[in-house]
This record gives sequence, C-alpha cells and structure tokens, in this order.
Amino acid sequence: MKRKASAVWNGNLKEGKGALTTESKTLSSTQYSFSTRFEDGVGTNPEELIAAAHAGCFSMDLSARLDKAGLGPKRIDTEATLTLEKSDPGFAITTIQLAVKVELEDRDEQKFNEAVAAAKSGCPVSKVLNADISVTATLV
Repeated sequence: MKRKASAVWNGNLKEGKGALTTESKTLSSTQYSFSTRFEDGVGTNPEELIAAAHAGCFSMDLSARLDKAGLGPKRIDTEATLTLEKSDPGFAITTIQLAVKVELEDRDEQKFNEAVAAAKSGCPVSKVLNADISVTATLV
C-alpha cells in the first residue's frame, strides 16, 4: 500500500505560502504558511497533521487490540498534543502526548492497559516517529 500527498511552497520562509494536497483530496490545496506553523495564522501545518495522523492511527490500532481481547470497543476519543522545540540546528518534534478516553462493552482494566501499551508502540505512526510518546488512558 502506498499513499501520496504533495506540497507546493512559493516564496521565502517568512512571507511565503504553501498548499498541501492529499491523493484522496481530503486536503486540496490546503493553505499553510510560517504563521500557521509558528504563530496563530489560519490554515494547517505539518505538525498538526502529524498529531492528527498519530491520534487516528493510535485509535484504530487500539480498537483492533481491544476487539481482539474481547472488550468490545464502543468509542475511542484520542487527542494528540505534539511539541515542536527549537534544537541545534533548527527544530525537532520532541514529544507527543496521547490522551485517550475509551468506552468498552466489557471493562477489564488489565486487558485494557495491555492493549493501550501495545497500541502505543505498535501503531505505524508511533513506529515512524523519533519522539518521546506518552499515553494517558481513561476508561469511561
């Protein structure tokens, strides 16, 4: 399986603007810029997209593991908070905090915690990231 996305950038870093497009067209010439990345401009940025991808990937992976454990996942709500910090040289994604709330048909804390730990390290987006990943998981 292969997935594609493209980026076009026009101009210099501070005043320039870009557009992101995904093969599915979910993003279609979606604006990004210096201000959307480092300030509070309107549009998206690479780090926001990575956080969304991580939250989605983790949720799907956790769902599969909870289902396999017989816990009947009903709802998984994951928020990913990504930290981008200045490093030498440039910037680096240093941490991603996943906060997940889960509703299950069958509550089993031990199986739940095992599934969360396995999903944290097992989802494909976690595997590709070189950042400290932590998870706070709550059964609701």
